[in-house]
Amino acid sequence: MKHTPLELAHLQAGARMVNFAGWSLPIQYTSIQKEHDAVRKDVGIFDISHMGEIMVEGEGAASWLEMMLSNRVGKLTTGCSQYTLMLNEEGGVIDDLILYARGDQKFFLVVNAGQREEDMLWLTKHLPEDQSVFLEDQSDSWAALALQGPKSEELLEKIFPSINFPKRNHLLEINDARFAHLLLLARTGYTGEDGFEIFLSHHDAPHLWQQFLAAGAKPSGLGARDTLRLEMGYPLYGSDLLLTRTPLEANLQRFLSLEDPLKGNFYGREALQKQQADGISSRLTPLQLIKEGPPLRAHYSIYAEEQLIGKTSSGSLSPSLGVGIALAYLPLEYTQVGTTLQIEIRNKRYKATVVTLPFYKK
Repeated sequence: MKHTPLELAHLQAGARMVNFAGWSLPIQYTSIQKEHDAVRKDVGIFDISHMGEIMVEGEGAASWLEMMLSNRVGKLTTGCSQYTLMLNEEGGVIDDLILYARGDQKFFLVVNAGQREEDMLWLTKHLPEDQSVFLEDQSDSWAALALQGPKSEELLEKIFPSINFPKRNHLLEINDARFAHLLLLARTGYTGEDGFEIFLSHHDAPHLWQQFLAAGAKPSGLGARDTLRLEMGYPLYGSDLLLTRTPLEANLQRFLSLEDPLKGNFYGREALQKQQADGISSRLTPLQLIKEGPPLRAHYSIYAEEQLIGKTSSGSLSPSLGVGIALAYLPLEYTQVGTTLQIEIRNKRYKATVVTLPFYKK
């Protein structure tokens, strides 16, 4: 397994470590409920150093990324970011990622740990022959922390008191004498709360982690990260997003610039336009148990009367709501809000209803 530069700090904090996408990472320190609540009500800190970081630059970088990604890159100005998708020719999702613009022709991609190698293979395969684009996987040089929660800015100000913090979906580059290397501070996250993601060198990461803990951030693991993102309906690659499913089926059409006249062509566009014209047959659908029951998990069977119509792709007990929630690809006729279905958990069926996202509404 791969190890982040914070592994010793996790063990010292009593973390229970698990294998996640080939990385040794903390699933929890105290309890998922406590860590989840800390992020919803106060501030938590996550080690996300397993994420991949890819640099793209050169005089052809922007136009090339337009071909490689689904959202229009040209909407970004320096210091801005967007959620976007990397698709194959059939419209299947290779990865979902965040693209940061660090200049007119300089970009920073943050990709999923489990897809880092696949992403690099796909991107390298399609590099322009004129060498107008330079691509580099810098993942081994970066660590990353996610400071998330309604009090995250208040806490961050204790450590960086002289900084004008970026707005939501913006990026700030920080040169601070206390750190050996450049820091990238992004106001992005995967929890539904205000927060920041900080990209920094492996050398500097343990020092900043301890500063966050000393300032009051609660260390939080993968368990809380999963319940937080699921309450918001954010998809997880490998579970809710797959090569065999398109963004139209995943209900992510707002991140496809299909109707934008400035977008031009991109991989998967033709397949998506055909699917859009023909109509999809299934859609990623949010389900919530009507009454309290056992926690939901992935791969639980879903029934309409006695007909098996699908399986959950993600599922959990929602710490904020106190009931089971899940996502599942279902035939369109069963995706209308209010539709009552049944989810089988350990040979017993529990009633669930189709709801709107996010599950958790402030």
